[in-house]
Amino acid sequence: MSTKPARPARASGLDALPTRDDEGRWLAVIEATQGTRHKFKYHAGSDAFVLSGVLPLGLGFPYDFGFLPSTLGDDGDPLDVLVLADEALPLGALAPVRIVGVIEAEQQEKGGRAERNDRLLAVTDPSHRYRGCRALADVAKNVLDEIERFFVVYNQAKHVRFTPLARRGRAAAERLVRNGQRRFGERSARAD
Repeated sequence: MSTKPARPARASGLDALPTRDDEGRWLAVIEATQGTRHKFKYHAGSDAFVLSGVLPLGLGFPYDFGFLPSTLGDDGDPLDVLVLADEALPLGALAPVRIVGVIEAEQQEKGGRAERNDRLLAVTDPSHRYRGCRALADVAKNVLDEIERFFVVYNQAKHVRFTPLARRGRAAAERLVRNGQRRFGERSARAD
């Protein structure tokens, strides 16, 4: 019997919140906090976070990780976002962020076909440490290298091949989000 909850046909709860707040800032829902080995996945049907995996000993999330509500990626899940914050945000937090770029990537499960599974990069808007971070160029190259390495190793532990393809700036990232919002709207319209 699978412990993975079935995906509801229609989004409800956190995954259906607006993608932006009243001030026009992007919103990220946190599913894994910086430093944790636990990866949770939001399940809209029960409006709860379900433990979906535990990273191997010695491996933890380098930054907070989650998704942008009211979006869908090529993999059918909300768009992934890695959030740089002054300190770890709690599980389930709704964080106003500035998107600064995207790591374009392919992911392939053993025996499966490769599919795009990009990682948006964002910083919390009310931040002291990242106050001046407005573009991908504002994130140190070694930090971006470490983030890519984390996702490669994280996926290897799940027997999934993760291949970074390119690093793109805010314009490309926001195009990805607009496409994700369009896919989400189309899926919601079909569910009605």
